[in-house]
Amino acid sequence: MQTNVNATRMELLSLRRRVALAERGHKLLSQKRDEISRQLIQISRLLGSLRQEVEKELIETSRRFVMAKATMEPENIKSAMEVPTKKFSLAISFAAIMNVKVPKFAKEIDGEIICYGFSTTSGELDIALKGLEKVFDRLLELAEKEKQAQLLAEELQKTRRRVNALEYVVIPELQQIIRFIYDKLAEAERDNISRLMKITEMIRAI
Repeated sequence: MQTNVNATRMELLSLRRRVALAERGHKLLSQKRDEISRQLIQISRLLGSLRQEVEKELIETSRRFVMAKATMEPENIKSAMEVPTKKFSLAISFAAIMNVKVPKFAKEIDGEIICYGFSTTSGELDIALKGLEKVFDRLLELAEKEKQAQLLAEELQKTRRRVNALEYVVIPELQQIIRFIYDKLAEAERDNISRLMKITEMIRAI
């Protein structure tokens, strides 16, 4: 690589500018890497407690459904759940975290979740459905945060690779070429001085 480089002062100046640019890029990417890491740590802390809460509520809701099933006739359960009256729609928007597009979920719900009469149903079914309705917001929040964490983790990996490439490959190679050119120019300068001294000696000898 070095043997193909023009050992000139113009090339040396150009390479020094490239090193300065690479070092600025390395600094900015390092700051981005650190900020993404900070954001990920915050989301991870929230995810841990949020996932535990959601799992706890879902387990309780499932338990209520099992109890309702045990106290109701199968045909009554089927008819109670056959015609839902609650409508759900999900709107997805995007926000930017360190130039990473992350999703934001917003739900729209109309109607009542209990869509049956009470004569043939169990109170456990009412509690189970209300519990499911309650945990739904937390489920959406959990899905949103997990997707954000996934996208930020992917961006963190890309940023780390770029930082490492600049720090361990690009900048060292450029600095090595600069040293090579500097040594060549210094060698040429010494040769010029040596020739001038010989010419001076020859003139003096005449």
